[in-house]
Amino acid sequence: MFNLEEELKKLPARPGVYLMHDQSDEIIYVGKAISLKNRVRQYFQKSRHVTPKIQRMIDRIAWFEYIVTDSELEALVLECNLIKEHSPRYNTMLKDGKAYPFLKATVGEVYPRLLFARQMKRDGNKYFGPFTSSQAIRDTIELANQLYHLRNCSRVLPRDKGKERPCLYYQIGQCKAPCQGYISEEEYRENFSRALRFLQGDTKGILKNLTEKMMSASEKMEFEEAAKYRDLIDSVRKVTERQKITSDDAGDRDILAMARGGDEAVVQVFFIRGGKMLGREHYYLTGVEEEEDSSVMSAFIKQMYSGTPFVPKEIWTETEVDDAESILEWLTSRRGHKVYFRNPKRGQKERMLELAKKNAYLVLTQDAEKLKEERARTIGAMEEIQGLLGMDNLVRVESYDISNINGFQTVGSMVVFENGKAKKNDYRKFRIRSVSGPDDYGAMTEMLTRRFEHFKRVTEAGERQAGEEDSFAHLPDIIFMDGGKGQVNIAESVLERLNLHVPVCGMVKDDHHRTRGLYFHNEEIPIDTHGQGFRLITRIQDETHRFAIEYHKLIRGKGQVHSILDDIPTIGATRRKALMKAYQSLEEIKQATVEELSAVPGMNEKSAQAVVKFFEEDCVDTTYYGAQKTCANGGKYDDQ
Repeated sequence: MFNLEEELKKLPARPGVYLMHDQSDEIIYVGKAISLKNRVRQYFQKSRHVTPKIQRMIDRIAWFEYIVTDSELEALVLECNLIKEHSPRYNTMLKDGKAYPFLKATVGEVYPRLLFARQMKRDGNKYFGPFTSSQAIRDTIELANQLYHLRNCSRVLPRDKGKERPCLYYQIGQCKAPCQGYISEEEYRENFSRALRFLQGDTKGILKNLTEKMMSASEKMEFEEAAKYRDLIDSVRKVTERQKITSDDAGDRDILAMARGGDEAVVQVFFIRGGKMLGREHYYLTGVEEEEDSSVMSAFIKQMYSGTPFVPKEIWTETEVDDAESILEWLTSRRGHKVYFRNPKRGQKERMLELAKKNAYLVLTQDAEKLKEERARTIGAMEEIQGLLGMDNLVRVESYDISNINGFQTVGSMVVFENGKAKKNDYRKFRIRSVSGPDDYGAMTEMLTRRFEHFKRVTEAGERQAGEEDSFAHLPDIIFMDGGKGQVNIAESVLERLNLHVPVCGMVKDDHHRTRGLYFHNEEIPIDTHGQGFRLITRIQDETHRFAIEYHKLIRGKGQVHSILDDIPTIGATRRKALMKAYQSLEEIKQATVEELSAVPGMNEKSAQAVVKFFEEDCVDTTYYGAQKTCANGGKYDDQ
């Protein structure tokens, strides 16, 4: 029995985090304190004036727990993590977390490249961004590669130099083929340095050079060439237009402004990098009705920057921020350099904040209906499913399916939905190893066993933090199986054997292969086919099926691309390529003698004898490349 008065007396006068629970053990509030003893006791002092929201929270508190830390900074970090994990209803919550992509320059490579990156890592490479548009990054990479003749292949250079012929980009004049040594390392790096200057906003020289080339081609009446340069000029200007909002000094900063309406708020963020605005994004928050602006902004900053890999040097806000000193200390530790809050009051800086605020108001007023619809089809749908199953706090859903054709090339798929949205980075594919033939239950057993054994290995080894991006390092709140009682029993037996406790729900189909209900706790639950919950279940089911079928097609396609030479003993990929390079057709290989075949680079007498023997005994028709051949053993080969 939790004795409130006794537990309050036990509170230490040390920094830490406290968690408030209600009667059902739900965590309803998470907070931090410099002194747990003073902070937590304040909630239960009758003389203390609190807002109606906090009073409602206090009335629901059944018990509390706390975690002691060595410093207020550690408490701040822990508070952020716990809020993100538990989503307490009385904390000001960021409705959705977004990850923004970067443009990565692999400066550590001998022949560096420009790549699309989902995360910024401390790997010695140079990153540009974050960008809010993935397409903007891909357009920029393509343009830079065209302008500066950079490679976009994945070959490891100089190790793989000369091993394969140049790719199509060399043929069309976009790449100088460093893979063949056609351009020196020094010249390539000079081109790459110019590309970096271009990405940093130095476009005057490029526009001048392209304009001169366009005019010269036009004077020579080479209009197609002139049009090519004209299009490149337009592309450069479009790229620079994305960055036309500039500040009076170069630097990295985020500009934050807020608009509020009722219990919701929108925070508009402008991303300023190198003095130029590279993008903008807005965030929705809920539970703000009785909170001060400074408190809402503090909650937003803690949640946003706990989930982003990049922290700018400056953060501009229109209002003061609660706990500013401890938040700045935390942000500085994440960035590795000093971070500052700024509150501009006049001039261009103030106008930038005002512009951000206007955008926030536009989003709040114009997107209100759209936001409601999106919430209904995602979080609302999850809440509807929760009600059907009699559960709480369903966030992460995992769904599984098996795909094969009469037991051939059996594969499995795992898809993940969080808060009603597909989380494609967490999808996983399985190639079934232990099952042959059409045994879906056996295949499902193997897939689930591999998935959850991986989870146990990670957690038991204490590696969960290191493997934070590993989809298998997190347990789902519920598992959806693409089937009824049989599939559910398979999943439950695997979980029971591994001593894991995750609810399993089957998606039951009718005779027309349409979902008619859910199978949960040994009973079939009917579902309203017009509701958002049903639509979400259908999306999950369709996505699981699609992902499995696409993987099976991929595996099946690879298996069908098969060369006759692959079936000759001692002939592997290297010798096969050598033979196909030395001879124009399979007929020529068939007619060659052992001595002639032995002279091919990479071949020896034993492998040459194997080739001669194979064509003497097995194949009947080998007249040309690129068509199916019928051989004596009845097999079909697609020689590509």
